[in-house]
Amino acid sequence: MTLLAQLPLLLCTLLNSFIYQCIPERVRIAGSMLVILTLFIFTAALVNVEMGAQTFFDLTMATIWFINAFCAILQGSLFGLLTLFPQHYSSMFLSGQGMAGTFAAVAMLLSMSSGAHYRTTALGYFITPCVGTFISIACYLLLSRLDFAQYYLSKSNTNSSKNYELETKTELLHQGEENGDPVGQKKAVLLLNEAETGDVGEDTKSVSICTVLKKIWVMALTIVLTFSATLAVFPAITAKVTSSVESEGWRKFFTPVCCFLIFNIMDWIGRSITSKTLWPGPDCKYLPLMAAARFLFVPLFMLCNIDERHYLTSFFYNDVWFILFMILFSVSNGYFVSLPMCLAPKKVLPHERETTGALMTFFLALGLSLGAALSFGFKVLL
Repeated sequence: MTLLAQLPLLLCTLLNSFIYQCIPERVRIAGSMLVILTLFIFTAALVNVEMGAQTFFDLTMATIWFINAFCAILQGSLFGLLTLFPQHYSSMFLSGQGMAGTFAAVAMLLSMSSGAHYRTTALGYFITPCVGTFISIACYLLLSRLDFAQYYLSKSNTNSSKNYELETKTELLHQGEENGDPVGQKKAVLLLNEAETGDVGEDTKSVSICTVLKKIWVMALTIVLTFSATLAVFPAITAKVTSSVESEGWRKFFTPVCCFLIFNIMDWIGRSITSKTLWPGPDCKYLPLMAAARFLFVPLFMLCNIDERHYLTSFFYNDVWFILFMILFSVSNGYFVSLPMCLAPKKVLPHERETTGALMTFFLALGLSLGAALSFGFKVLL
């Protein structure tokens, strides 16, 4: 499941970084959600269909592949669209992802405590995303009718060429000031005046991916390291930690509560912090080092109370240690995921922001894939 989820996510996110200019945004977003809705309806229908175990397994694995493939295109396209809006909308988008994780963890707890038949539980699980995806499609179709959305979308579409010219001339002016070249400054001022009066050409310049990468590489590296550290142990290692308390009821709910619920709630909080502050700012060069420091959680979790191990020994037996590590781990994950995604558009020119959103989503998927690959190695070391 890990391989068939992360591999198409990575490949299709990379593909979206190149095709987004060729396929209209409405087709990519609405089309992806329609395919995802169809696949979840198909999965829900399979719950009540009797079939062989191997056939069911094959169909489930194929569904996982295609859902993640279209999720990659959807996520990259959505974030590219959000870069056209003010920054706090990107923070809300990322916070919403954290809220979705919390919803899934609560659904797991309700399922375990309800005592319902497994077919009823499975049907409820798969009908829920059908309803959620349908609501998402309706919200997206409604978006273009909202006044604030029309303002930002029309502003981006009608003024892209003129904005590009203005940005280019402004950069020339700044370069002339830095170099102390009075002739260059005068020429830049003249060109800037021409651009403002609409005398410049209307040809839209293409966006260079290499140029954008040079501007956002710090943010890209930060998000790769953040997700690599997270997926390296969550949930492959953290789900193996058991409670030291003898209570059978607590041991049953220990992993759903202390591993999944706490992670998703604190991750949601970490993502939401960026709506209040973006410390240390877009010009900080040390963000990757701060994100890399999270790899310290790998040995900490591996030394927690895990029964199934062959090489290492348990050191942190008490449940309190695991809960403390999980709180710090998840809050830092949410913050260092949301921070570079919000800061990256600030590093580029307005006409480069949609490309920036697609590229950052690719690096997000790359971090997920690297972390999932590392998790197999760390499980062997236990």
